[in-house]
Amino acid sequence: MNDEATRKRRGGGGAVRRAERSSVSFETAKYIERNIPNLEILNEEALEIIETNAETVLAEIGVNFVNNPGALALWKDAGADVEGERVRIPRGLARELCKTAPRSFTQYARNPARNVEIGGRNLVLAPVYGPPFVHDMNGGRRYATMEDFRNFVKLGYMSKWLHHSGGTVCEPTDVPVNKRHLDMIHAHMTLSDKPFMGSVTEPSRAQDSVEMCEILFGKEFVQNNTVMTSLININSPLTFDDVMMGSLEVYARNNQACIVSPFIVGGAMAPVSVAGTLTQVLAEVLAGIAYSQLVRKGAPVIFGAFVTSIDMNSGAPTFGTPEAAQITYGVGQLARRMGLPYRSSGGFTGSKLPDAQAGYESSNSLNMGLLSGVNFMLHACGWLEGGLVSSYEKFVMDADQLGTLHSMAAGISMDENAQAMDAIREVGPGGHYLGCAHTQANFKNAFWRTQVLDYKPFETWVDDGSRDTMALASVRVKKMLSDYVQPTLDPAISEALSAYVAQKKASMPDAFA
Repeated sequence: MNDEATRKRRGGGGAVRRAERSSVSFETAKYIERNIPNLEILNEEALEIIETNAETVLAEIGVNFVNNPGALALWKDAGADVEGERVRIPRGLARELCKTAPRSFTQYARNPARNVEIGGRNLVLAPVYGPPFVHDMNGGRRYATMEDFRNFVKLGYMSKWLHHSGGTVCEPTDVPVNKRHLDMIHAHMTLSDKPFMGSVTEPSRAQDSVEMCEILFGKEFVQNNTVMTSLININSPLTFDDVMMGSLEVYARNNQACIVSPFIVGGAMAPVSVAGTLTQVLAEVLAGIAYSQLVRKGAPVIFGAFVTSIDMNSGAPTFGTPEAAQITYGVGQLARRMGLPYRSSGGFTGSKLPDAQAGYESSNSLNMGLLSGVNFMLHACGWLEGGLVSSYEKFVMDADQLGTLHSMAAGISMDENAQAMDAIREVGPGGHYLGCAHTQANFKNAFWRTQVLDYKPFETWVDDGSRDTMALASVRVKKMLSDYVQPTLDPAISEALSAYVAQKKASMPDAFA
């Protein structure tokens, strides 16, 4: 090798090492494995009453499967009483059908280190889903764009305590309705390597999601493994529409997971009482999950419940309320009795800004999710204004606070180091622990540390600009987006995904309705 080649080689190596030292690195925590008990609010008698009443609802009142003759035929063949679009399910039939659904399942990510196990005592955290608006400190409230969507995917990818990239982190209104799902799935696949959700706005879009996954993971792998978890909302009360069920059918046939989730606003779409709402939730979920098993036995599903109450003066939904907590705890017990993974809770608030109201309501909602045994928590960060808005600042504020759930779920260690008897002996009466050996050995990991909140003395805080939490979060948003580095993806796969999206878009005219 000549001197010039040697110089170039050495220079290149030095450049690589310098780049590695200056590159942005970030850590993603493993999904939560609870070492604390679930809060159980219902006794055995109450649970049996609710389960009996839910069976009565299915057998005597029934549920509607609208615009879906195929579903009606499946139910009739299974032994249900079908009259028009009304399906009455004999006692015990739905519960028996649900038994083929798995107790837990792995959702695979393109980066195997990001795989998540949904079910058991695990908790997987995913970001906000569905808002048509976004809000940030500088731009205010506005309709979401595809650029916003990509930004939220990047923030989710870089957030340590988030395990999942989510789905419709905001609704990009600058892309045609019939094409935006392609850009959204493509963003999740290329801008993050965490697991993600598929499209459910039309059955053909669910099929597109499956086909894109077959490009990313391989067709055989997709058919034998779960690579998507998707949200199937029930039109409460007791109605299963053809769009949601059509998407469920696509995912179930392809072995992909669905969250079967009643959309409950107590007092509007369910009774005002906790017991009545629990009965309706259970009846709807039993029917929905049973139907998924009629489509394909063993299809992975999640027992879902989105529950809030209504302000009887304004008609607006309310969040973080004791009634919502009671329902969430109760549904957790019902889901565990069925042996199914459970989805509920999130960083909910009706506030218009990431302010004190948002903090109170979101904290209440997040903690009830942890203590109720939730396995998959959608809307864990970024939710604002009753779900109408994805907030940049609240996204990073919530994502930071999710670290406290990890710490709480770990429980209290009782090993020899945690007992700290050596420290108590070393310090003795009247001393302090700041300099003792135990503190020096453990201080780096002894306490959860925020990346957003301010703990400085007043004078230092004033010198730094007297910034409130929203201002601090705004700074963090900008830093995270400037530090973002796209995860690597096989160029051939990347090209194939781009070609698929381009071909699909070219095959249809734009539609904004």
